[in-house]
Amino acid sequence: MPTFFALLAGAVFGIGLILSGMADPAKVLGFLDLAGTWDPSLAFVMGGAILVGAFAFTFARKRTVSLLGLQMRMPTATQVDRRLVGGGLLFGIGWGIAGFCPGPALVALGMGEQKAVVFVAAMLAGMGLFELWERRIAARTANA
Repeated sequence: MPTFFALLAGAVFGIGLILSGMADPAKVLGFLDLAGTWDPSLAFVMGGAILVGAFAFTFARKRTVSLLGLQMRMPTATQVDRRLVGGGLLFGIGWGIAGFCPGPALVALGMGEQKAVVFVAAMLAGMGLFELWERRIAARTANA
């Protein structure tokens, strides 16, 4: 049952991205083009998502199990560190260059967008390199 609801949530998210135009990199790049023909519609989509998320997290924090009876795993990190800032910068640079972030890129990939193929391949390669790097650091720490 949890898998069904995960698929349902993903489908709703994907449909929302398509309907709002956020799976179109030109729309995202239009939002990021402050000096040109700025398109503020992404700000409204983000604002709506933040509003829904704020209510959902407020509700979720009061629970120990999900509505499906699964253990709640809420984020616990509260520190802003170099890794967070560096990751945010890399994410922002990639978003600004390609006009994609991971969710919309996967939706665009499903829609057959060729730019999404390149983006998703680069994203997966970056995730793989990060995993290798983390394992290397963990091995050094364990041997020290």
